[in-house]
Amino acid sequence: MLLMPGSFAPNKSTALSALFILIGISIIVAGSFLAAFLWSVGSGQYEDDYTPSVRMLFDDQPPANHSTTIQQDSHSEIN
Repeated sequence: MLLMPGSFAPNKSTALSALFILIGISIIVAGSFLAAFLWSVGSGQYEDDYTPSVRMLFDDQPPANHSTTIQQDSHSEIN
C-alpha cells in the first residue's frame, strides 16, 4: 500500500477504538429510544387501539356554522 507523505494509515488499535466509540453511541441512542417508548406507554399513548381503526367508518359531522347560516337566511326571508 502506497502512502502519501502526511497521510494517516489506520492501525488495529485505531480501528478498535473507533468501533468502541460507535458501539457506545449506539447504546446511548437505543437507550434513549427505549426511554421514550416506556414514557409513551406510561402516559397512555397506546391505550385506545380500537378507535383509530374504525374512525374512517364514522360519518363526518357537518360544520356548525352551516346549519346556523341556513336558519338565519330562512328567517331573513320570512321577515
